[in-house]
Amino acid sequence: MRHRCAGRKLGRNASHRKAMFRNMAVSLIRTVRLVDGDEQAPKVRGRIVTTVPKAKELRPIVEKLVTMARKAARHTASAAEFSTTAERGSDEWKNWRASEAGRNWVRVTAPALALRRRAFSELRDSLAVDILFDELAARFETRDGGYTRVVRLAGVRLGDAGERAIIEFVGERDREKTRRRSAPAVEATT
Repeated sequence: MRHRCAGRKLGRNASHRKAMFRNMAVSLIRTVRLVDGDEQAPKVRGRIVTTVPKAKELRPIVEKLVTMARKAARHTASAAEFSTTAERGSDEWKNWRASEAGRNWVRVTAPALALRRRAFSELRDSLAVDILFDELAARFETRDGGYTRVVRLAGVRLGDAGERAIIEFVGERDREKTRRRSAPAVEATT
């Protein structure tokens, strides 16, 4: 019996599964920022194609990372009142760091730095962490969860007929709900 054994094994051992999900999460996050002239650039930003079970297992991993980025953005925003405009390494900056405002800035930004380091330990890719904390945190600052969606594709994968799916970030090119037109009112004739 598999009581309290959450998650799919996907035919891999634990280290292979962890590496696979790390690579998939990095690939999904990196597709948010497109680089011009890149020959391997995706056609659509913020989405990757994989199998349905892999997409369903990847979803909570990516959503937890986005939540960490949102929390760090709140800490960084609250530290803005203690920041300075002095150039790093200058005498004015050194005086600010020694002052009460500099110590308060360090104290308030410490949780954001810890969250960034936790995300880096999960992803092991600095560009993906930068995209996550700079772009995705700002994009989802008003959304409480549900940052990704899994959409099944009609065609199966060639070779083994695996059921394919798209995992993508929500908010880009979402369909607007349109009101259904109602039939014109019929006038009663007597």
